[in-house]
Amino acid sequence: MDEASAWEPRPVAPDAVDGVIRTRALTKRYRGGQLAVDGLDLTVPAGSVFGFLGPNGSGKTTTIRMLMGLIEPTSGTAHVLGHPVPRAARTVLPHIGALIEGPALYGFLTGRDNLLRYDAADPTADPRTRSTRVAAALERVGLTAAAGKKAKAYSLGMKQRLGLAAALLQPRRLLVLDEPTNGLDPQGMREIRSLVRELASDGTTVFVSSHLLDEIEQVCTHAAVMAHGRLVTQGPVADLAAGARGQLVVTTPDPGEAARVLKEQGVGDVVVTGDRVTGEPPERDLADVNAALVAAGVRVRGFGVERASLEDAFVALTGEGFDVAG
Repeated sequence: MDEASAWEPRPVAPDAVDGVIRTRALTKRYRGGQLAVDGLDLTVPAGSVFGFLGPNGSGKTTTIRMLMGLIEPTSGTAHVLGHPVPRAARTVLPHIGALIEGPALYGFLTGRDNLLRYDAADPTADPRTRSTRVAAALERVGLTAAAGKKAKAYSLGMKQRLGLAAALLQPRRLLVLDEPTNGLDPQGMREIRSLVRELASDGTTVFVSSHLLDEIEQVCTHAAVMAHGRLVTQGPVADLAAGARGQLVVTTPDPGEAARVLKEQGVGDVVVTGDRVTGEPPERDLADVNAALVAAGVRVRGFGVERASLEDAFVALTGEGFDVAG
């Protein structure tokens, strides 16, 4: 029996609502009145690589736990693959691979044996092809050579890879990854990015929670930003970045004079770094700003607006810095 025919998941009805994940007014309030998630309306398009961003305490992890049926919402609704969760969790979860808050591993078992145990716990898994599935998952995340090593001797990055392998033992319609590149070196991060793109091209929707904004920008097609338990914005990554204003950059051997002229021309937040002067573009024709520099005798070697990054958009939306690991 080949691998493709070895696993036949229980049928899941077509999505009853738009999106692989959809929440409406989803709210979680803990004892003591702490409001972790407040009226969340989230839509994750089918086939997307969806980045989920937010500073510490923003409600990302609580949201993921509700989507996976690990905790119940206080109010509101959540649908995953067209079914309500947590009520239909048993129907939905066999179609989802997840790596949440780090992998749970048996340190005294080898990497291979950990995956064999994970696979054996899946009632949909055909035991006749278990070894083949495990070997394929190990190879996919680059752990074949370390498969016989005990998990307690694995580095943090290797444990992340093994957790991802466990999520990939079966074909999945949805993959939920919480900080998937945590502990990986640059080469490992590139490999995970490549794997995520490959999975998406095969039709898997990938939901990624990460604090590495450049990673999200490189691999994700869509993203959402959370702050203080509420959704700030969501949409295609390119649109989110485009929503933040770019930065005016002037390169000149006369930075002090350039900074003075730029301020006079309405450029905000002017900063001088060596021969580079940056600032927020003014509400006027930039050609006039350049002309004013030249008229003042500033030797302009470079003049233009750098495109805003997802980090720029995040800071503009939340007022938070780059530490967004919560």
